[in-house]
Amino acid sequence: MSTFTVPDLSGRLAVVTGGSDGVGFHLAARLAAAGAEVVLPVRNRSKGEAAVARILERTPHATVTLRDLDLSSLSSVAALGATLRDENRPVHLLVNNAGVMTPPERRTTADGFELQFGSNHLGHFALVAHLLPLLRAGGARVTSQLSVAANQGTINWDDLNWERNYKGQSAYSQSKIAFGLFGLELDRRSQAAGWGITSNIAHPGVAPTNLLAARPEVGRRNDTLGVRLIRVLSRVGLTGTPESAALPALLAATSPDARGGRFYGPSGLGHLSGAPAEQEIYSRLRSPEDAARIWEISENLTGMPFLAERS
Repeated sequence: MSTFTVPDLSGRLAVVTGGSDGVGFHLAARLAAAGAEVVLPVRNRSKGEAAVARILERTPHATVTLRDLDLSSLSSVAALGATLRDENRPVHLLVNNAGVMTPPERRTTADGFELQFGSNHLGHFALVAHLLPLLRAGGARVTSQLSVAANQGTINWDDLNWERNYKGQSAYSQSKIAFGLFGLELDRRSQAAGWGITSNIAHPGVAPTNLLAARPEVGRRNDTLGVRLIRVLSRVGLTGTPESAALPALLAATSPDARGGRFYGPSGLGHLSGAPAEQEIYSRLRSPEDAARIWEISENLTGMPFLAERS
């Protein structure tokens, strides 16, 4: 699977969220190796600097720069959007990869949203809205990273912020369903309005990343049983690795054959690992009515309507 060929991306500007480790790091590294100039918006500068150093070890002539971004803060998202718009460079590839998973106790963003819904979905929604003029200028492809969790659970329409009866896994599934609906709706709206953007969705299967590892910032002091099991399964080849798990989004973002409004994931048993390929869209993501509903709600919650021009 490491032989997946990424086309020449020389002269292209790629923005990858969550690129400081795990799947996002491998996405960024492969894009840089293919000649793209890669922008890594990161929450933790030291981790970002370490990631840039690792990429340059692999590809000494790569061009990778850091920007600051905390997806759990709409003001941070706005600041990144303003910075990139001031630089006024068309964005050709945007991979919305960053995410947070299953805090054991309910936590909220700086703006009061449940952390997973606010970061995984609303933060990225606002980022795309802020970057819309640059994405249009670049005729961009936007790839949004989901999870197998988007194939379970539902959107808790009556309590999107899980103020009652918080369940970490259910809230995580909701965030990824909402994000998937958005990714597909973005493609539909781009086609209808002539934005020139192609939007698709992907999922990495299952791999041992830091999503379920010890993360004090989300209230998890120790590795979960889940990530310990996934590490064992990965070693014997039953689940993927962070490198192989990056391939579906890499294909979705770069392949000339990848199309808007489509879903890409691993093609192996249970879609947990294996070579990247198009797959059937999860049932929870197929309703245009649900997609339009979450779009409108997201615009209202973030205060970010999609405008072609922003100052």
